[in-house]
Amino acid sequence: MAEKEIKQIMINGRSVGIVGLEDAINKIAPIYKGKSDEEIKKSLLQEISTDNYVPPAAIEAYGHVLLREFKIAQGLLVAEEDILGLNIAVLGMGCARCNQLEDDVRNLLSEMKIAANLTHITDFKEIARYGVLGSPALVINNKVVSAGEVPPKSKIRQWIIDACNPQDK
Repeated sequence: MAEKEIKQIMINGRSVGIVGLEDAINKIAPIYKGKSDEEIKKSLLQEISTDNYVPPAAIEAYGHVLLREFKIAQGLLVAEEDILGLNIAVLGMGCARCNQLEDDVRNLLSEMKIAANLTHITDFKEIARYGVLGSPALVINNKVVSAGEVPPKSKIRQWIIDACNPQDK
């Protein structure tokens, strides 16, 4: 049996790995075209619950995020949402330079004692959503700050500081 992919999503300000989300979306997409958001949420929760634990207190939050992911996968418009905290993504297929950038960011966050959601996005479709042409790319709080290079640690540090203190700009 093939291993199911794990997709990282933000639920209540925390990064949560969901096993088989893409499979669940693909399974219910043809059946639920034109159905209500509540029906889609219920079906997605049911589908992912076979491989994932959904805390009872977070069912509503999971449902909201799963519906959002469903709509994105179907190419439907979704409103931008503010995500709490510092969110950093390294975009790249997993080459040595991409991995170096991820390591640099992780080490800087550790040195600076800053908590952040750090993800490495390797899926080509997700990378394309950011509109970057070169890799690796660095995205901080949904803003592409670098593409096509591994920037110096001093620059990365400054971007992190700026993202933590947006009112200082």
